Amino acid sequence: MAMQVYKPGQGKYTRLTSGISVAVVVAIGCYELWQRLAATDMNAWIIFMVPLMVFVAIGVATYWALNKPSVADFLIASEGELKKVNWSSRKEVAVSTFVVILVVVVMAALLGATDMVFQLVFDKLLG
Repeated sequence: MAMQVYKPGQGKYTRLTSGISVAVVVAIGCYELWQRLAATDMNAWIIFMVPLMVFVAIGVATYWALNKPSVADFLIASEGELKKVNWSSRKEVAVSTFVVILVVVVMAALLGATDMVFQLVFDKLLG
């Protein structure tokens, strides 16, 4: 009963990607731990088993957490809200990106020109 999937058909992709993300981060951490332990003169079983046990323990804890009713309901609601989002089209994103880049370039040119004018003025006043 403790390891059953809470609301199994709902929030599938959100829970799956959350679990995979945690697994990747923990795998990288366990690999780093394995490398650091391998650099010592410890027993080979300890060098191998400690990172493996950490990975398994965090995997079980993640499975438990993702199926805890409060967390699972939050992830289910999040996935439902993301399905309601009106995503911009590719063309709208491209045009908006172009406008932002253009404004940044124009502002940089204006600030650069202002800086040069102030530099000339102060060079004439102080020089």
